[in-house]
Amino acid sequence: MNAQSGDVVIVGAGLIGLSIAFELAERGAAVRVYDRAEPARAASWAGAGMLAPYTERIANEALLAYCAQSLEEYPAFVARVRDASGIEPHLRLDGVLYAAFEPSGLDALREHGRALQARGVECELLDHAGALAAEPWLGAAVLGALVKNGEGSVDNRRLGRALAAACRARGVRLEQSSYVAVECDSRRVLGVGTDRGYVGAGAVVNACGAWAAQLPGVPPACAPPIVPRKGQMIALSLPAGFVRRPTWVPGAYLVPREDGRLLIGATVEATGFEERVTAAGIAQLLGAALAAAPSLGGFTMTESWAGLRPATPDGLPVLGRTELDGFFLAAGHYRNGILLAPATARSIADAIQGVVPATPDQFSIARFAARNEPSDAEELRVERMSRM
Repeated sequence: MNAQSGDVVIVGAGLIGLSIAFELAERGAAVRVYDRAEPARAASWAGAGMLAPYTERIANEALLAYCAQSLEEYPAFVARVRDASGIEPHLRLDGVLYAAFEPSGLDALREHGRALQARGVECELLDHAGALAAEPWLGAAVLGALVKNGEGSVDNRRLGRALAAACRARGVRLEQSSYVAVECDSRRVLGVGTDRGYVGAGAVVNACGAWAAQLPGVPPACAPPIVPRKGQMIALSLPAGFVRRPTWVPGAYLVPREDGRLLIGATVEATGFEERVTAAGIAQLLGAALAAAPSLGGFTMTESWAGLRPATPDGLPVLGRTELDGFFLAAGHYRNGILLAPATARSIADAIQGVVPATPDQFSIARFAARNEPSDAEELRVERMSRM
């Protein structure tokens, strides 16, 4: 690779792109990251930072294993980022609670707990009194809960700031550009064109999140079939420690922050690239939270926002090499982008450096070659009016 023109260019400065840049820079690569906005401002900023592969009940075994591995990597990953940046991302892995309010829900949690214990995952089923002792703010109607030990959350907004600072500290160039297009010949990637001119690169990574299908200059076979899925969220202002740990209730999850904010999310909506916060979305989230915990009704709602998750037809990420030499994909993480940042950074850095094995075969873009996905293809055609 030509270090003078930049070993690697990453398009997309979300948590995924920044994590890859940081990993590569720590390995000695020269890296540039391009985005149209400031770093970590899209889905990376909008999420709740949940790190809970087992609470999410991920059905695909390959994805579950990858998420679980990434969760194991999180403490060391955050320590490296904190050491490089001086910013504390507030990683907490003291468990996630899933509350039940119906007998059928409690039975489902009991079965889920047995299945997790058979996998060697530490969890504890709580009765009514145990659930209230663990989280006293829950309503009297709670029947019980399942606590998954070792899961938790990270303050994704602080992590985004920390990663940007860590990248700069390691020599990564973070660039804003209103236009970025891949430049290539018939065989391999050459670099990118930007609103400031051409930048050569030995490798280019598409980490554009919900906009990954819109990156110009990419051969059709290398464009991932990714569409946006909107998620709305709200925040309440609570006394610090009122909610002790991330908690799932029917229809919502609640994630406490150390500054006292309680995040409540999130809707899942197929609305294209539209990011409006709606009355219906807020009502849905507040309704679910207050049904589970009427005690939350007296607190102030301080913030509402929406973000776009990158979804694929099969719900799996699109990672690794493409048929265009030097062009790599790190996209389609859907609900697991924050959780998968450490594993994706390691996998993509390995793939760029030729380490085998690198990314799991199940996540390769090659899996879509023989598929016919008319609904998603049509959605992509409509949404190509938007770009990065």
